[in-house]
Amino acid sequence: MDFIVPGNTPPAGHYSPGVVHNGLVYVSGQLPIKPGQAEHVIGTIEEQTEQTLRNVQRVLQAAGSDLEHVLQMTIYVSDGELWGKVNATYARIMGDHRPARAVVPVKDLHYGYQIEIQAIAALAPPSHTAEYQVP
Repeated sequence: MDFIVPGNTPPAGHYSPGVVHNGLVYVSGQLPIKPGQAEHVIGTIEEQTEQTLRNVQRVLQAAGSDLEHVLQMTIYVSDGELWGKVNATYARIMGDHRPARAVVPVKDLHYGYQIEIQAIAALAPPSHTAEYQVP
């Protein structure tokens, strides 16, 4: 097993942002926290969804994968009423790639955020180059 810590910034809790094992990348639940930002800014659900997906992407890239190789995502959302906006942002970022997905409504998320996403992806072949932009 290889433990992935993008940007060499360890998480605050007792976990790894990502683990690579047997050709798969397991991404721990990501919140819409901007890397390097200490304060917790709660934006719109669209902004939170995009930042959360970018955080997933960041872990995947550090592991040698990308969003195009995601096999499954689990999305935790604090209010089912937000789902349409979450899905629209998700579709915009994921494009034609449609991994398996579960949506789990939850009561509260850490710091008052409204979304958390975890993922499982395959490692990208060495010749694969992603066109994604990591902010």
